[in-house]
Amino acid sequence: MANNSSVLSGNFPVKQISKEVIIVQVLIGVFLSINFFLIITFFKKDVFHTSMRYILFAETLLSDCLFLILANVTLILSYFGVTMQMGFCLILFFLTSLYSYVTPVTLTAMTLERYVAICMPLRHAELCTPHGALQLILIIHSISAVPITINLAVFYSTASPTFNTKRAICHGEMFVLVTWQGHFRSAISQLYFFIMFTIIVFSYIKIMKVAKTASGEHKKSTWKGLRTVILHGFQLLLSLIQLWSVFIEAAALKVSLTLYINIRYFDYIMFFLAPRCLSPLIYGLRDELFFKALKSYALWGLHKK
Repeated sequence: MANNSSVLSGNFPVKQISKEVIIVQVLIGVFLSINFFLIITFFKKDVFHTSMRYILFAETLLSDCLFLILANVTLILSYFGVTMQMGFCLILFFLTSLYSYVTPVTLTAMTLERYVAICMPLRHAELCTPHGALQLILIIHSISAVPITINLAVFYSTASPTFNTKRAICHGEMFVLVTWQGHFRSAISQLYFFIMFTIIVFSYIKIMKVAKTASGEHKKSTWKGLRTVILHGFQLLLSLIQLWSVFIEAAALKVSLTLYINIRYFDYIMFFLAPRCLSPLIYGLRDELFFKALKSYALWGLHKK
């Protein structure tokens, strides 16, 4: 994502993008405020700490917050043309890239949790424990770190030994020295998202079969789980389109700079910010237990009066 954090970089005239940058800051401010409120709600209610489902949801909220903050810092520094040592830029790039994967990998894990809950209900309590959730979070971060680790290993095999001491405006493209590195990075990303999307489709098909044979309250719960899986799939689809947007932007740049700026701005809103505002909708507002807790804390002042 770091390479896309310079979507509105300082290389473009300020008058062209000042309004867009303000809009992005407002949207990020709104998303962060909502996510922080949901995180506070999670930590205040002990009942959420005993469920893998809610623990993983809290992880997606924290991951999205870190991602938005890091990406926005890189965006602002790039916009104002602030230079930094490449060692610090590397840290920003690594963390931003890491957390761009943590959320979709966690969504895949949450989909599997729904699959176990609906298709293997007798084993759900055994497999989906709070301790298991913490172990799963470590696994998620390890899996998410693989692509950026490989990318940086390839980069440093060809980079100058003095690279970390240089100063420049930080953006992800500086870690791509030759064309094949960019293609290699894209191939790894698309492999990851193909695997995740396959898991979600598999879970959807299995849950659909259970939904057709279920009855009563179990049927209602199953169809709700099915809708959750569909929303997870939609989130991943937006993230997958973001990988392809790089090629569209490259083609637009050959046509005109104005078209390139407009397309990159649209991609930033639709494929970087939008998927990260869906998590609060899926588990924050659609979940009955979490929504009641949110409502309770939101109206706490009125109740106190």
